[in-house]
Amino acid sequence: MALHFLSHAQQLAAHLRSEILHGKWNGSMPGILRLEEELGVNRNTIDAALKLLEQDGVLKGQGAGRKRRIVLRENHESSALRVAILAYKPREGSATYMNELYHLLIEAGHTPFFTLKCLSDLGMDVKRIARMVNQTQADAWVVCASSHEVLTWFAQQKAPAFAMFGRHVSVPIAAVGPDKIPAIAKATRRLLELGHRAISFLCHRQFGLPQPGGVARAFLAELEAAGIKVGDFNLPDLKWTSEGFAVQLDSLFSYTPPSALILDTPHLYCAAMHFLAERGLRVPHDVSLICTDANSSFIWSEPSVAHIRWDYRPVIRRIVRWSNNVSRGKDDKRKTLTKAEFIDGGTIGPPSPR
Repeated sequence: MALHFLSHAQQLAAHLRSEILHGKWNGSMPGILRLEEELGVNRNTIDAALKLLEQDGVLKGQGAGRKRRIVLRENHESSALRVAILAYKPREGSATYMNELYHLLIEAGHTPFFTLKCLSDLGMDVKRIARMVNQTQADAWVVCASSHEVLTWFAQQKAPAFAMFGRHVSVPIAAVGPDKIPAIAKATRRLLELGHRAISFLCHRQFGLPQPGGVARAFLAELEAAGIKVGDFNLPDLKWTSEGFAVQLDSLFSYTPPSALILDTPHLYCAAMHFLAERGLRVPHDVSLICTDANSSFIWSEPSVAHIRWDYRPVIRRIVRWSNNVSRGKDDKRKTLTKAEFIDGGTIGPPSPR
């Protein structure tokens, strides 16, 4: 299946189409100024989205200064579900797996759309998320990489929700994600075998609260098994901003610097590479690096990047099956884990003598 990368206008058009098909507006479409006020979206993006809906035959223009007319087939029936996808970070909707999820949901007869604000925009704050959810017309929610607190709130709501990654283990909610625990344990043992003792795992603070999650616990357990006393140095309380990441690295490398870093996402990996390069530190000669996810850019990297690899396709297929189950009235709260594996690479080596 060909993948399509969605622009902001395309994402907004999908959202507006869902609202139209489910009867939010009848007869004619509100004007651009009203939509701008209601949606908080740039009017140029709104205009482009409305033109896309005209091309699709959902709207029909009636001349300058007149509202567009809504055009629906006489035998029109609503799609099974309006599925709101609450991404973790901006532009996540352009990721390959998100695009494929979007199109598979459409093929299954549902109407997916990305919310106008993501979890990082909302600061992972339950009250702000609740306000946004209550203002959004959706039959079901897919929540990406969320905290335990946020997922607990979603599990208590009337509309069914699905946790795509995130801290879902003890929450009564359907979920899917890669089983990284064996892979992170293997990666940590590999660093220990090479002689590393000063190892820091930099991940979002949500994965350390209210206590370390399974992946972080597996990392700490391997260090403890090697006789290393663990603490904040090994699992820092990272603030999830570029400034917070830079401050954290400055702090780590100011005194007894780590000889190895495990980085939770590809963008943290790239930021760490820039940080080290600016300070003349070489990888892996001075600092070894491991990323806990794969990235398409890694195939161009030299040395090859040590990382954890997993297949996203079972993840998105599970979400589509869940959506189908929910549309048939089934109470589906099953959790699924997919296999993940540690891929050794040229970014790790023995620690340099200090």
